[in-house]
Amino acid sequence: MLALTRAVPSSIDRCELTHLARSPIDYARAVAEHDAYEDALRRAGCDVRRLPDAPDCPDSVFVEDTAVVFDAVAVIARPGAESRRGEVDAMVAALRPHRPLTFIESSGTLDGGDVLVTPGRVFVGISGRTNAEGARQLAAHIAPFGFEVVPVPVHGCLHLKSAVTLADLRPEGRSYLLINSNWIDRTHFAGFDLIEVDPTEPAAANVLAVNGIVICAAEHPRTRVRLEARGFAVLPVPAGELAKAEGGVTCCSVLIRSSSL
Repeated sequence: MLALTRAVPSSIDRCELTHLARSPIDYARAVAEHDAYEDALRRAGCDVRRLPDAPDCPDSVFVEDTAVVFDAVAVIARPGAESRRGEVDAMVAALRPHRPLTFIESSGTLDGGDVLVTPGRVFVGISGRTNAEGARQLAAHIAPFGFEVVPVPVHGCLHLKSAVTLADLRPEGRSYLLINSNWIDRTHFAGFDLIEVDPTEPAAANVLAVNGIVICAAEHPRTRVRLEARGFAVLPVPAGELAKAEGGVTCCSVLIRSSSL
């Protein structure tokens, strides 16, 4: 497993914000959080490789929004915030050796944070960052590989994966989703085993499942207990400063599965 990441830019205090009021971000602490996150990826069996620094792109640490990687193809996103489109070229260069590339074109917009990939179905949040045309283009790109795209309206949070993420795929074929039902309509996910976040931790639904380990924000201990009670191996990482930039643990990496890496 290859994990592509990018350093926290010194300009992160000028990041795009949609649902949070701006508050000071401790840059040194944010860097330390990101270092701990990369260490967690390594502990989960990933080869971590950083993209070139982008100090003039305040949101550039959130690499997830620039691409969605499947086994057979990588779809290069077109971020909904125009200020973020300069982040894409470095991801294109990093992915080109590993996957055929397809691209979301104007007038479509798509953030990777709005794309939840499950076996055979890809849920796409229609949000302030991803529009219906972006979802349509993604569907066209991945239909040849057997995926159905399901659009899901997003309200009250930045991205679909702010409200629901894949916690694990178990050997028996069951898929477990961690969800905040106050932020997303759970009826879209019939057929999945749903685990609700603790109500005191509304942002806890964003977790990253890697090689049987669930990486979660350390700031959400009650939800961690819920996951552990269901038998998940949970690895907490500090993420409070990056959360001030509306970032979660899925946001800071793009994962590529390949036996040849």
